[in-house]
Amino acid sequence: MAVPKRKLSKARRDKRRSNVWKLTLPGFSKCTQCGELKLSHRVCPSCGYYKGKEIIKKEA
Repeated sequence: MAVPKRKLSKARRDKRRSNVWKLTLPGFSKCTQCGELKLSHRVCPSCGYYKGKEIIKKEA
């Protein structure tokens, strides 16, 4: 079984455990047409609108 040869310093241990490298949640925004949450700068998947214009025709 692998056993460390030397004690890990607090700085090295804490650097590894820090949240710097962890992924963050993508920025969601509300759609101006339907109010659903969508990714910023993308067409709304539920209504098909982007910046107040219909991009994808969706049937209600």
